[in-house]
Amino acid sequence: MKKTNWLLDFPAVSAKGWKQQIQTDLKGADYNEHLIWSSPEQINVKPFYHAEDMEEIQSSKIASPNSWHIGQEIYVQNASKSNQKALDAIIRGAESIVFKVPSEDIDIQLLLKDIDLVSIPVHLKLDFLSPDFCKTLRIFKKGRIGNLSIHIDIYGHLARTGNWYHSLEKDHKLLCQINEEMGSIPFLGIDGSLFQNAGANRVQELAYTLSQAHEYLAFYEDQKNGLVYAPVFTIGVDSNYFFEIAKIRALRILWATLAREYKAPETCHIIAYPTKRNKTLYEYNINLLRTTTECMAAVLGGANTICNQPYDAIYHKDNEFGERIARNQLLILKNESYFGAVTNAADGAYYIESLTNQLTTKALALFKNIEAAGGFLKSIKNHTIQKKVRESADKELHHFETKEKILVGTNKYENTEDTMKDTLEIYPFLKTQPVKTLIEPILEKRLAEALEEKRLDNE
Repeated sequence: MKKTNWLLDFPAVSAKGWKQQIQTDLKGADYNEHLIWSSPEQINVKPFYHAEDMEEIQSSKIASPNSWHIGQEIYVQNASKSNQKALDAIIRGAESIVFKVPSEDIDIQLLLKDIDLVSIPVHLKLDFLSPDFCKTLRIFKKGRIGNLSIHIDIYGHLARTGNWYHSLEKDHKLLCQINEEMGSIPFLGIDGSLFQNAGANRVQELAYTLSQAHEYLAFYEDQKNGLVYAPVFTIGVDSNYFFEIAKIRALRILWATLAREYKAPETCHIIAYPTKRNKTLYEYNINLLRTTTECMAAVLGGANTICNQPYDAIYHKDNEFGERIARNQLLILKNESYFGAVTNAADGAYYIESLTNQLTTKALALFKNIEAAGGFLKSIKNHTIQKKVRESADKELHHFETKEKILVGTNKYENTEDTMKDTLEIYPFLKTQPVKTLIEPILEKRLAEALEEKRLDNE
């Protein structure tokens, strides 16, 4: 007996047909008013997406990774203790280590002792400029097969602190010396998470991060030194699931577009962290839900490495329990929820493809405006970027205060009997110091800080 595929008997429905049916069901209510909403990036989100939406989108091949790594970030105060912590994290499931190194006095031999660089990629985020330290790294790496990359970001340091490490000229000179020392080891890291944590919208994040990358490309072209490796991008991911998936995909497209002009590698490594901006002091367990959603978006967006944030990171010192739970969230996603089994899972989803295209287009337009105005450095020295980020952050804060933007347990459904004053181990609010700076720094600040300070005062 011949089998019949009954699904083929249903006629295809056009986008117009779907919209007509929706308008009928609305019984006179306005379609645009009730079912279309606008994001902070001025992207109008429709109630449904159709194959016809893809006809206007230029197909872009996104070089997503075949797999992703569970990352563990470790702040290095003591080389020996940090090494032991890294080895323990690897035993417990970490697949990549990100060391934040604040000083060139750290013993690199001791820090990387017994870490198998072949199976465990290691990233070193350096908060200083030292050709001698980089030479030590190159000597250490010589003859060793493995994945070791260094993150140096002089423009990001300027944006975050308001000052160069030394001066524009000296920082550039040291960067050239480091380039000569590092040989085949990549050494540039661009931290776009600063913009996310300071309140920028996604178009701004992408455009400012890309403009920062362009500064490096243009600088090395002027030096006739060439940029052999693409930078490692660090990004923050918030809980707007589909938009964040699209944002990471858009970053890959934008970098490939820029790199093509300079004949640089078109693929890049992306390290994703959950944003700090939406994390809360009260009802802190909800941070677990937020970070889970954010890590899921990072996986589906195509991040190479994902470093989760402990649920209690804003008020507790580093502790084994919080870090273990954060790592286990990623282990569950990868090994029990099968988020490690499929690559490019978002490809072909009409909604995500549409968001990716719109974020890419808008970010590229803003990037071109920045370059037409003189580039990233000039814009940040003129405080143009700071002003735009502050405007975006103020708008988001207004939505939070008027409860258009909800953080459950904080500005809605709060437990008034919940107390935190006796639990704080670290200061959970923005710290400002009266330090003279060349420019206004871009400051990271959580949405709930002002409200939480009032609650703490009233406990």
